[in-house]
Amino acid sequence: MADDQPTPDQEALSKIDTTVPHSARIWNYWMGGKDNYEVDREAGDAYREIAPNIETMARASRTYLIRTVTFVARERGIRQFLDIGTGLPTYDNTHQVAQKVAPESRIVYVDNDPLVLRHAQALLTSTPEGTTDYVDADLHEPETIIEAASKILDFRKPVALMLMGILGHVQDWEKAKSITHRLQAALPPGSYFVHYDSTDTDEELKRAQDGYDDTGAVPYVLRSPDKLSALYEGLDLLEPGIVSCPLWRPEPGTSPEPTDVYGGVAHKP
Repeated sequence: MADDQPTPDQEALSKIDTTVPHSARIWNYWMGGKDNYEVDREAGDAYREIAPNIETMARASRTYLIRTVTFVARERGIRQFLDIGTGLPTYDNTHQVAQKVAPESRIVYVDNDPLVLRHAQALLTSTPEGTTDYVDADLHEPETIIEAASKILDFRKPVALMLMGILGHVQDWEKAKSITHRLQAALPPGSYFVHYDSTDTDEELKRAQDGYDDTGAVPYVLRSPDKLSALYEGLDLLEPGIVSCPLWRPEPGTSPEPTDVYGGVAHKP
């Protein structure tokens, strides 16, 4: 009977595995969010015991997102954003930052996590002038992502492609580069690539990550900043280049301390 059919929300809930920690939920926990489970908090606490700097990294990544999205929207006039691997909503999400600058901005979020899907409705809040949408798709299928996003975004006009802390989940480096470059190839000239990932620049972080990878969760590969530079090939990398996120165009009058998450912004000529 029709009444017995599960709703999309029930289907999403049924796919959530609360026995294995999940990076999006742990990141949410480190950032002070409430969309996580005991298994995530335990894994997050264990990680933090080895690498106490991890919460600083998590919060630094969000302030970096705020600065970079504000920059490309305000200074470069970007009005379309493709945010892949968005994770769980916390504070100052991409659409909120972009539409604060330009209410007409259009944002497409992409993720394939059932818990993110469950919270998509809360995420999909746009200004009347703009649009915010969510695509349930896998990073490993970039052409599928572009096809779905093109229903909302106009790929004849510049787009900001955002890969924020997601490429470490692609274990094979050549595949990570291929996915990135295939996504970039779909962007028209005048677009921007906005990126960060956690790096192998701290021994405590590497030990903590090894322990996390042993829990059965999807592993995350820490890579060097030099290695990450290959993701920007063919683009014009903006100053100050690929740097620790707090050092990317910090607010005037501040004295930011570097941490082990690196990123950059590049322009597609």
